Amino acid sequence: MFTAIGNTPRDYAWGSTTAIAGFRGIEASGAPEAELWLGAHPGSPAQVLDPDVVGHADLAAWIAAAPEQALGADLAEHGARLPFLLKVLAAAAPLSLQAHPTPEQARAGFAREEADGVPLGAYDRNYKDEFHKPELIVAVSDTFDALSGFRPLSEVRGVLEVLRAADAAAPDPDPGALDLLEARLSGEHALRDTVEWLLRDGRGGDTGEATWVIDRVTALAASEIALASPYALSFETVGALAEAYPGDPGVVISLLLNRVRLVRGEALYLSAGNIHAYLDGLGIELMAASDNVLRGGLTPKHIDVTELLDVLDFTPISAPYLAPIEVSPGVEVFRPDVPDFELYRVEPAAATARVALGGPAIVIVEGGGVTIGGSTGASVSLDRGASAYITPDEGELSISGPGIAWIATTGSAARGVA
Repeated sequence: MFTAIGNTPRDYAWGSTTAIAGFRGIEASGAPEAELWLGAHPGSPAQVLDPDVVGHADLAAWIAAAPEQALGADLAEHGARLPFLLKVLAAAAPLSLQAHPTPEQARAGFAREEADGVPLGAYDRNYKDEFHKPELIVAVSDTFDALSGFRPLSEVRGVLEVLRAADAAAPDPDPGALDLLEARLSGEHALRDTVEWLLRDGRGGDTGEATWVIDRVTALAASEIALASPYALSFETVGALAEAYPGDPGVVISLLLNRVRLVRGEALYLSAGNIHAYLDGLGIELMAASDNVLRGGLTPKHIDVTELLDVLDFTPISAPYLAPIEVSPGVEVFRPDVPDFELYRVEPAAATARVALGGPAIVIVEGGGVTIGGSTGASVSLDRGASAYITPDEGELSISGPGIAWIATTGSAARGVA
């Protein structure tokens, strides 16, 4: 079964006023549009455009009432929930620094807060559900900017060397702030200790040592020496973050992280514990259907430093790119190491492309229209920006037309495939 779905974009303040409307081929509303949610998450379930077809107004209600029809027997038996959430994301300003828990951390944290009687809507609630939230972002705009994961310590030392040179060349050298930062970064648990110190001592308008470091690093990042260095993009980001969140510890924490600029078609995969922030651009985002977020700066929202430190993975890494696998001409798949989801990008052009599903799927169309047929003989034609829910009995899909079909579905492990 193919069921047309849609939704109203979330109006978070960091959203673009034009990008999602442009992707959908409709007139912009003039208000920020940050995320278009396509899934069954209770925060904003996709609307069924013709409720008479399934007897329900939204995807969450349909799945709850008829899980075997909507999800297939396997998922209906194991939790009766759609395990992924597909989004179109458009950032025109930085999102908060954040990380997400492992499945074990999510279950334990949710149970603990339930036992403590913390209301689900409470300002200081960390765990809204029992699930992890790994996520994948693919650039749709020409570039997509992000911070992701702690950069190698050799690069952190390189950043400090540039700041040292900028301080020495300044008319008012003040190396004491950099001495403090370097001392924190010299211990056995350098990254953890530095992040904890900045978050505990550099928030809330304090006038302590961490605040001194944040202010000094912000000033030095704007110097000619910094902006002509190999880390120029990172220092430019410091300036942008300081303008949006003056005095925030996340301004300095950003220099400890990989500064990533994706080009169209490139992807990042953010596993549990990866500290990240999207900065600018339009992308297709696919994630596990969870709302568990531990924030670490660049936000007025609650920051639980202790819980964040437990969740963060402080192992230095290179930027976590995820390369697609070419399945056939015009068909590539982004396949992370979790069973919750995988993402197909299908550009059939003159030929008909095929995608084999083993679970439910959601499709959204970019560019021109596409026609999708399934194993039951049913089919659907979707124009630019349109989307549909696909039940698992459609099996192998055939896709044709001039557009691009982004198809989210369950991962191979969830389908019992090795």
